[in-house]
Amino acid sequence: MLDSQTLKILQRQMYHFDTLPSTQQYALDSIKNETLHSPFCIHAKEQTQGIGSRGNQWSSIESGLMFSFALELQSLPNDLKLESSSIFFGVIMQQFLRSLGSQVWLKYPNDLYIDEQKIGGILTQKVRDSIVCGIGINLISTKYATLESCISQKIKPEGFLNDFFESFVKFTSWKQIFSIYKLEFHKNNSFFFHFHNQQVCLKDTTLNDDGSLNVNGERIYSLR
Repeated sequence: MLDSQTLKILQRQMYHFDTLPSTQQYALDSIKNETLHSPFCIHAKEQTQGIGSRGNQWSSIESGLMFSFALELQSLPNDLKLESSSIFFGVIMQQFLRSLGSQVWLKYPNDLYIDEQKIGGILTQKVRDSIVCGIGINLISTKYATLESCISQKIKPEGFLNDFFESFVKFTSWKQIFSIYKLEFHKNNSFFFHFHNQQVCLKDTTLNDDGSLNVNGERIYSLR
């Protein structure tokens, strides 16, 4: 998915901040204002107005890994449906964290979990001819679940992000990502979501090949 030239540009256009309101909003605004051009990555040690799923605010924690990266749409796999891009990037992150020894799994469609607790999330948004993916991972917190401490204590953001983006070369298609994801989809079985004013259990849904869910004959790509 990321050729060597795109990867080099991305790694050159990696910007680190002590504090930002939101890495996601900064990335989106940079594309809209044409102050930055994909590919690039924005990382902040602290966010004051982080964006979570469905427009919710991402709660501040003692320490977290918070970044957003932008890629041109044309660099994405041809078989990836844009609505499933959070799963696509989520699985890449999950696999990378697994390579570091984590037991993290991806709850449908964009939450990083360890056991039954959320430790992070993924947010993807299309802007012009780019996709912007924001990822937040709890590293240290007295209030929320976090990545395993034996891993989080060793994370240095710049090196972590470089290695994470280099791991993209292992994944060249949605089909490959989906084959990984569907093996652990059963871990969603105890979770519920609201659909047409009813509570639906994920075990009563069917995961379609494009990453959508079949719910009572309807195809959906997001939950609430």
